[in-house]
Amino acid sequence: MTPETDLIPSPRSIEGPARCGVLLDEATILYAAPGTGTAERWLRSTVGAALGLPLAPGTQGDPNSVRLHLDDTLEPEAYKLSVVVNRGVEIRGGSAAGVFWGAQTLRQLLGPDAFRRAPVRPGTTYGIGHQIIEDAPRFHWRGLMLDVSRHFMPKDGVLRYLDLMAAHKLNVFHFHLTDDQGWRVEIRKYPRLTEVGSWRARTKFGHRASPLWEDKPHGGHYTQDDVREIVAYAAERHITVVPEIDVPGHSQAAIAAYPELGNTDVIDTSALTVWDTWGINPNVLAPTDNTLRFYEGVFEELLELFPSEFIHVGGDECLKDQWRQSPTAQERIRELGLKDEDELQAWFIGHFDKWLSARGRRLIGWDEILEGGLAQGAAVSSWRGYAGGIAAARAGHDVVMCPEQQVYLDHRQDGGADEPVPIGYVRTLEDVYRFQPVPAELTPDEARHVLGTQANVWTEVMEDPARVDYQTFPRLAAFAEVAWSSLPEPAERDFTDFQRRMAAHYGRLDALGVAYRPPTGPRPWQRRPGVLGRPIDGPPPNR
Repeated sequence: MTPETDLIPSPRSIEGPARCGVLLDEATILYAAPGTGTAERWLRSTVGAALGLPLAPGTQGDPNSVRLHLDDTLEPEAYKLSVVVNRGVEIRGGSAAGVFWGAQTLRQLLGPDAFRRAPVRPGTTYGIGHQIIEDAPRFHWRGLMLDVSRHFMPKDGVLRYLDLMAAHKLNVFHFHLTDDQGWRVEIRKYPRLTEVGSWRARTKFGHRASPLWEDKPHGGHYTQDDVREIVAYAAERHITVVPEIDVPGHSQAAIAAYPELGNTDVIDTSALTVWDTWGINPNVLAPTDNTLRFYEGVFEELLELFPSEFIHVGGDECLKDQWRQSPTAQERIRELGLKDEDELQAWFIGHFDKWLSARGRRLIGWDEILEGGLAQGAAVSSWRGYAGGIAAARAGHDVVMCPEQQVYLDHRQDGGADEPVPIGYVRTLEDVYRFQPVPAELTPDEARHVLGTQANVWTEVMEDPARVDYQTFPRLAAFAEVAWSSLPEPAERDFTDFQRRMAAHYGRLDALGVAYRPPTGPRPWQRRPGVLGRPIDGPPPNR
């Protein structure tokens, strides 16, 4: 039985805590062994700044110290945090990442003050009870997808979300950069992608069936230096940024900027603008050599900006009606000896799988990329339930489990009438806490293809960062525990204990300025009365 703490995610084991322990004050020094620089810099600039503790450099023999070490006997992201009377605090990690996750746990032990930007109680001495915590993550991929295309999030907001991810030991940031409603990354070879494609004249307010509009331009994009800054900031927090450039569907913003990318033999693509509403768009990329060369140019610049192993190419919700009507697309099907339009999309995705593989990267896409066949090296984000992930794992493909019915955080959190713009199924904090990323149908060998799991935040009905906070928190804390901790089977999980720990965690979120949904329901300013949503009644299908 793990002793009672208020840590989130819950660690593997805790010895203690005891009442006597260690005091941190203005004289406490920080010793960082070689290879632990990210945790050292973060502790001094974030925790030290919050508490008014200089954490000056010192020697490891000082008992009034926090000491950081690498330890190759531990798993790469594992850590051991020791708080020992008369010996100070020591964090040992199997890698620099492990030391950093241990530092995140230390911050929680120090209380909500450690989550602020500056001291609120200068001169305070902070005590931590004697204890030894040993911990390691269940999954290698612990992700959050943030859609900045439907509603743009300025760079400072993205950096803030990287900090929020780090506070919850999440380590993959899936950066959804392009869609029908906006292109968000500078591509120097194709300047019209941001000159034209990064803004729209107006925006649907609420679900696409809503009669309401926000009649003002919306847009924004990240320069390449912005992206470099975001990637570097993430790397300092041991977070990998995986970019998504959506092809061949969800591409109207790109077609609006460069009409030749669309199916010009079916519609007048020069009349298209960046889309101002929601849903599945019929205007998809043409399967031509010109389109392939164009996106190769996009990916060439992208690979210079993002060092991640995986590049996400979307591949979801590509309506094939224009291809069925297009003489050019039909000729391509005949030329390649393909059976149908599904195989044409598989050919399109397969082209970029080979192109990325030749450059030492790996393609990942939404589970529709399985339709029509999938190249062996490609990985799958399973979003339409578990079925795509199960099929992919059985076929030998790596999988990230992110089923819509379980961990789409744009879905409503409660069935009450006050939920703002209610979308999808009710997914409560407890529902997310009982999410199981690995389907029982998989054999142990198949389950090894589950790289991990990811929560997705789609922002169609999230018009500002406060709405993103409301939908994301506190459920992301529950998801983080699912991704990190070795929990029992869903029905056996102790949600009452999680709620007890969340009572403390809300204080940390308050200190961080997170506009989460309170357990008692939305505050008056968090509601959106009269704005149409798309609620779905009943429990979601668990498949």
